[in-house]
Amino acid sequence: MLIFLGAFAALPLLLPWLVSRIGPRAFYVAAVLPALAFVYTIVLAPAVFSGDIPFEEYHWIPAIDVSLSMRMDVLGWLLTLVVTGVGALVMLYCRWYFRGKTQGVGQFSAVLLAFAGAMYGLVLTDDLVVLIMLWEVTSVLSYLLIGYYHARSASRRAALQALLVTTLGGLVMLIGVVLVVVQAGTSSLSAILADPPTGTVVDIAVLLLLVGALSKSAIFPFHFWLPGAMAAPTPVSAYLHAAAMVKAGIYLVARLAPGFAETPFWRPTLIALGVFTMLLGGFQALRERDLKRILAFGTVSQLGFLTVMLGYGTRDAALAGVALLLSHALFKSCLFLIVGVIDRQLNTRDIGQLSGLGRQAPVMATASFIAIASMAGVIPTLGFVAKETALTALLHEAEAGAGWGVVALVGVVLGSALTAAYGIRFLWGAYWTKRDVKATDWPDPPIGFLSAPVLLAAASLALGFLAPIVDHWLAPYADGLPEATPGVPAPEYPYHLALWHGLEPALFISLGTLALGAGVFWVVRKTQLHTRPRVLPFTANDVYNLALRSIDHSSEWVTARFQRGSLPFYVGTIFIVLVVAEGTALLASRDWRAQLDAWQSPAQLLAAPLMIAAGILAVRARKRFTGVALVSVTGLGLVVLFATSGAPDLALTQVLIETVTLVVFALVLRRLPARMGEQNASVAPIARAVLGVGVGLTMALVAIVATGARQDVPVSMEWPPLSYEIGHGRNVVNVALVDLRGWDTMGELSVLVLAATGVASLVFITDRSDNLARRSGTARSRTGIGRRRPLIETDSGVRARRPGEADAPRAWLISGSKVQPENRSILLEIIVRVLFHSIMIVSLYLLFAGHNLPGGGFAGGLVAGMGLVMRYIAGGRWELGAAAPTDAGRLLGAGMAIAVLCALLPMVFGFAPLQSFTFEGDLPLIGHWEFVTSTIFDVGVYLVVIGLVLDVLRSLGAEVDRQSQHPEDAEMAPS
Repeated sequence: MLIFLGAFAALPLLLPWLVSRIGPRAFYVAAVLPALAFVYTIVLAPAVFSGDIPFEEYHWIPAIDVSLSMRMDVLGWLLTLVVTGVGALVMLYCRWYFRGKTQGVGQFSAVLLAFAGAMYGLVLTDDLVVLIMLWEVTSVLSYLLIGYYHARSASRRAALQALLVTTLGGLVMLIGVVLVVVQAGTSSLSAILADPPTGTVVDIAVLLLLVGALSKSAIFPFHFWLPGAMAAPTPVSAYLHAAAMVKAGIYLVARLAPGFAETPFWRPTLIALGVFTMLLGGFQALRERDLKRILAFGTVSQLGFLTVMLGYGTRDAALAGVALLLSHALFKSCLFLIVGVIDRQLNTRDIGQLSGLGRQAPVMATASFIAIASMAGVIPTLGFVAKETALTALLHEAEAGAGWGVVALVGVVLGSALTAAYGIRFLWGAYWTKRDVKATDWPDPPIGFLSAPVLLAAASLALGFLAPIVDHWLAPYADGLPEATPGVPAPEYPYHLALWHGLEPALFISLGTLALGAGVFWVVRKTQLHTRPRVLPFTANDVYNLALRSIDHSSEWVTARFQRGSLPFYVGTIFIVLVVAEGTALLASRDWRAQLDAWQSPAQLLAAPLMIAAGILAVRARKRFTGVALVSVTGLGLVVLFATSGAPDLALTQVLIETVTLVVFALVLRRLPARMGEQNASVAPIARAVLGVGVGLTMALVAIVATGARQDVPVSMEWPPLSYEIGHGRNVVNVALVDLRGWDTMGELSVLVLAATGVASLVFITDRSDNLARRSGTARSRTGIGRRRPLIETDSGVRARRPGEADAPRAWLISGSKVQPENRSILLEIIVRVLFHSIMIVSLYLLFAGHNLPGGGFAGGLVAGMGLVMRYIAGGRWELGAAAPTDAGRLLGAGMAIAVLCALLPMVFGFAPLQSFTFEGDLPLIGHWEFVTSTIFDVGVYLVVIGLVLDVLRSLGAEVDRQSQHPEDAEMAPS
């Protein structure tokens, strides 16, 4: 089973390439995998029925006890047959449905097969956490399938609607899963159901699980997304919305019923909503003219029927429910596929435009009649067997006085009548000869196009005659539920599936629903119900649209009020929230403790006054660069504090950050006036001063209280031994960044990537990359390195010597000659030329030594970035292009990819994310060596930091230079 799950994950990756080679015939290959899984499931049947349940397990995330466990009991066996059997037939059907088409088919085939794999895993997994993961995977894949016709707005809306509704239910369900797992102490479904936890928390958790199930299976009030999803190609409707995806919620109800059917919310929720959905869907199906929408609302109705039976919680109702589940998958997927044939051949599904197809397409019409008969419960189909069992089970409960039994029985009887009515309407609309409609010309489809629906219809008929065998298959699941609800006596004998039980009450009730359905159809035709306006002033879909509009309007209102484009307003808002939130917490505390020392080191007596003075002077500064430089003094003061407090690693990083930050500010300030003008004067200075004092006092109080708030030994005391024992490094800071708290570092890396991208997007006009390294015309003399001739640019971009001009002075940098003479510094060029390569070597040393000594990927990357800063300052943008000929985005992407792979690869082999491994040994001459894989993660950090610095230099430096030289570019730049 695990091998098949892996194959379902791998094969879709090959299908787009295969479709590009052989076209829609690639669906033959796609059908092989679900067909093999179907055969393997049949092979396992003897073991499943004997109680020797097949079980396979792979410990995926041992740290949280999550496993890829596959367990095939009777319910899983049945759903696996549906998912793989119908899936294989739908794949074969797609070969003909997409004949002559190639655009988008490769992606469609891959997503459809991947969806089949996700459903395969969902119905077999024994781990509740894995189930919720696969649950969401099916939502995402169904979004892609429903939105296949992405050029159509209706398809995009329908796909988004289905995704939002099912994902919302899935998020609610996730909370229930967490609560159940915590209460049960295990994520194993079989273990939870063997000994179900109890209590109020569990009752609420079960209700949350039902929300997810109801949203997935389109039960009111979530039913509206399913008819909208009919914008998808017909194979998607047949598979996802008849046989597979909508069955996920029904499957969850059936799976949880043996353990939680007696919880307070279970029976009232499922029976009430199931009955209402059955009646609502059946009524709406009678109002539709589109064959596909008739089936869509019919599916909603049938899903309500399934919810009632599988949620009722008794043995006979469960037996009827699983039989209905099987019959519904067969007849409804058959009908959807037939509608696809009609639509593909005639380009219409409107019953007002179809006439006389029954005589022209007898095979297709016969298959439709069999499927509709099974849906309505006509003997001798499997649908009749399941319907009679359902009526018998509910009739017993109702006769015994069970209130919910009466509700369920009345609802099912009325719903079955509506089912018969819209079933007749479907046959009449698709195949009857209508007097007022011109006879439809029917081009016969290829025989392969009809093979899948014909096989499904035949199975619906054959399994009715084989009802005792089907009973042998399904009874073991039903036997796990009680014979009757509390207070109701058990039946004299367990019911069993059979084609003929004699002249029992359920038979006459079933015949009565057929007669009543025929009468309803006659009334609908006479009254022209489909032409009448809606019965209610609003529908669930209207509520959904209203909710979306309300969210849009509220977001627009909030954005207009708070996103004013004013930086002081934003900063002020943040500070006000800080003061109010922290101040409230401080005032609410009954006991303040403080443990203060005047100083811990004499260096603090020197650094602290300088930092305070620099801060005050920065506020009073009237020149921009003066203010920036004074702010940097406060940062450099922290360097002293870190260095004297036993944190050389932090001191090194801090001094590098301050230096790079100062350079960045200097680059920005080049384009701003040197002095702050009147437009920069403070508005409401008193209010700002009060707010500033409030923020300062708040943070001071927080620091004072925090010093005495600790009651236990700090966890940081364990970090030095942990960094050596777990991370195999003596530099606690670096080991924490790349190992102990690697997830935090990965989040910070993503922030750096976003920051670099944001800066670039604000500066670059058309293209984020640059072409500085692709320059030509720098010629070196034969007599000395760096000697250049003055060149001029031609129209082709090639530079040539001016006639009669002499050689220029020696250029110590490759692009030194491109710098304007008044901006050149030969001394600076010499220093940069001498030091640059040494700086890069030092950066690499810090990268690899940082595991045991001060340094690491962050510090090493900043040092390398400083080297690039030196090259840019000395030689301008052309020198930066020579120093870093690659694109900054590649460095950012490569570094982030390395970090993510370091997190994911251990999980593939069953270890915790970001798990590090140590390799060591002895080599001749070198001696003992040791390598920790977290160093690879540090390499990713190193590349991201270099990419960030390079991106900032090229955005705020090189690109600004270019725009300054080309005013037309500057005019195009965003303001």
